[in-house]
Amino acid sequence: MEKPGLSNPSQSEGTGRSRIAPSHVLRLLVPLLRPYRWLLVGGVAGMVVSSATMLGVGWGLKTVVDRGFADGSAVVLNQALICLGAVIALLAGASFARLHLIYRVAERVTADLRKKVYTHILSLDPGYFDRVQTGDQIARINTDTTVLQLVITSNLPSAFRHGLMLVGGILMLFLVSPAMTLQALIAVPLLIFPALYFGRRVRSKSREAQGRIGDITAYGHETVQGLQTIQSFGYEPVAAGEFARMADDAYDTALRYIRVRAGLTAFVIAVVFGAIGLLLWSGGYQVLRGEMSGGDLSAFIFYAAIVAGAVTALSEAMSDFNRASGAADRIAQLLDATSSLRSAAAVQPMPPVTRGDIIFKDVTFAYPSRAETPALKAIDLHIRAGENVALIGPSGAGKTTIFQLLQRFFDPQTGRILIDDIDIAAFNPRAVRQTMALVAQDPAIFSLSVADNIRLGRPEATLAEIQAAAVDAQAHDFILQLPQGYDTMVGERGNRLSGGQRQRLAIARALLKNPRILLLDEATSALDAANEVAVHQALKKLMQGRTTLIIAHRLSTVREADRILVLDQGRIVASGSHEALYGQNPLYTHLAGLQLAA
Repeated sequence: MEKPGLSNPSQSEGTGRSRIAPSHVLRLLVPLLRPYRWLLVGGVAGMVVSSATMLGVGWGLKTVVDRGFADGSAVVLNQALICLGAVIALLAGASFARLHLIYRVAERVTADLRKKVYTHILSLDPGYFDRVQTGDQIARINTDTTVLQLVITSNLPSAFRHGLMLVGGILMLFLVSPAMTLQALIAVPLLIFPALYFGRRVRSKSREAQGRIGDITAYGHETVQGLQTIQSFGYEPVAAGEFARMADDAYDTALRYIRVRAGLTAFVIAVVFGAIGLLLWSGGYQVLRGEMSGGDLSAFIFYAAIVAGAVTALSEAMSDFNRASGAADRIAQLLDATSSLRSAAAVQPMPPVTRGDIIFKDVTFAYPSRAETPALKAIDLHIRAGENVALIGPSGAGKTTIFQLLQRFFDPQTGRILIDDIDIAAFNPRAVRQTMALVAQDPAIFSLSVADNIRLGRPEATLAEIQAAAVDAQAHDFILQLPQGYDTMVGERGNRLSGGQRQRLAIARALLKNPRILLLDEATSALDAANEVAVHQALKKLMQGRTTLIIAHRLSTVREADRILVLDQGRIVASGSHEALYGQNPLYTHLAGLQLAA
C-alpha cells in the first residue's frame, strides 16, 4: 500500500494528543536515570556543597561589616580574604563535580532514550506508519530527546540547586531578622497562583511548538526523499512555498510560547525584586533607628537576593520543564504505541520450517487506512512445498497484499495462514520472517558498504560466504570494479549504484539467507539482457527444492511457473498453467496479450 507523496503535515497523528503533566516527564526519565544513580548522587552532593558554600558567604559578609569595619581593624579583612579563597576553591571543586557528573549522566540517558525509541519504532507494524508521518517519528528521536536532555542537564539540576538555595536562604533570613522575613513572605501568594496559570499556558504552547517542529521535519524528510520527482515536475516553487508557510506557522506558534514564558518571567521579577526594594527601604529605616546593624542589613539583602534569584530561576526552570513536557508527551505517545499484530510479543520459538508448505484459509483482509475496501476477499490457497507459483493480475488485485500477509506485516481480519501446518499468527513476526526471503522490484539498499548490504540476509555470515552469494547473483565482478570492492559505501538508498546493481545485491542477500520460502517481485526486471540470463540461472538454482512465489509482470517468468494464480479485485479468479489459461480466462488472456503485443 502506498501513501501519498506529499501528505498533509498537520495530520501528524492518527489520534488526538494526550495531556501529560510535568510529573510524567520524571516518570519517563526515572527508569533511564536509575542505572546511573551513583553518578547522580555525586552530582547532587556537588550541588549541596556549592549551595551551602554560597549561603555561607552571606554570614561572612555580616561578620566583615559588623566586626571589620566597626573595629577599623585590617586583621578581620585579612582573615576574610583567606576564608574567601578557601570558599572559592571549594565552590569551584563542587561546581566541577556537579557539572561533570550531571552532564555525563545526561548524555548517557539521552543516548539510551534514543536507542529505546528507535528500537520501539522497529517493533511497530507498517499499519502504524500508515497513520502517522515517518519524518515526525524521526523528529521524536532527535529534537524531542534533545529537549529532554536539557531537563537533565539544566532544568532538574537548576530546580534542585535553586530549591536548596531558596530553602536555605529563607532559613538564613529568619536567623537574621524574623520580622522582616515574615513581611517578605507576604509576596509568596502573589507568585503561586499566577505562576500556576502561566505554567499551564506555557506547557500548552510548548506542546504546539514541538508539534509544528515535527511537521516541518516530516515534510522536509518526505520532499528530500522525493526530490527527483519534485524537480522533474517543476514543483520546487510550490514545495518551497509550502515549507515556508510551515516555517512561518512554527515561528508564530513559538512566538506565542515565548510571549507567555516572557510574561511569566517578567511577572516573577517584578514581584520578587519589588519586594526586595521595599525590604531595603524598611531595613534602611531600621538601621537609622538603631534597630538593626549594618551587617544584619547587608546579610539580609544578600540572602533576599539569593532567594529572589532562586525564585526567578525556578520559574525559568518550570517554564523549560513545561516545554519538556510537550516533548515527553510526544515520546510517550510513541512508546505507548503497540503493534496491531496478534502475538507480536510472543517469545516461544517457532518450529523449524522444513518443507515450505503454504496455506491460506478463507483469508479476508483490508488495510487499516481503507477498512471499508477489502484488499483480499475469502482467499483459499494451497501452495505445495517446492512449488513455483506466479501471481498475476492488474494493479490493486492483491498480489503484494499476499506477500505482506505471509510476512506478517499485517494480520488478516478473518481466516488463517499456515506454513507447514503452523499458524503463523501464534508466533513473533520476526520468527515468521526468518523462514523466507524477499527480493523486491525496487530493493531497499542502505547507506552501508556492499558487504554489509548483502550481510543483511545473515548478519553472522563471513566475507567468504558473502562473496559466494555475490558470485551466484552475478554481482561479484562489478563489486570488484568498485573503488573499495566489498568495502565500498553505496550511498543513501544505494544511489551510487545502477538499478541493476542494486537488484543483484538484493538477490545476493536472499541467496545468503538460504530460506525455505522465496518471495520474488519480478526480481530480474532491472537487469540488462546479458545479466538477466545469468541471474535467472542463479535463481533457478536457488529455487530448487524451495517454495517460490513470484509477482510476475513478464510473460517469460509466468511461463516458467509450475502454476499461475490470476487475481482480480482481491479474489483468485483462475489457476493453472499458461497453456490452460491463455484463451480460456479473459483477464489472463488480456494481460498476456499485452505482453505479446509489447
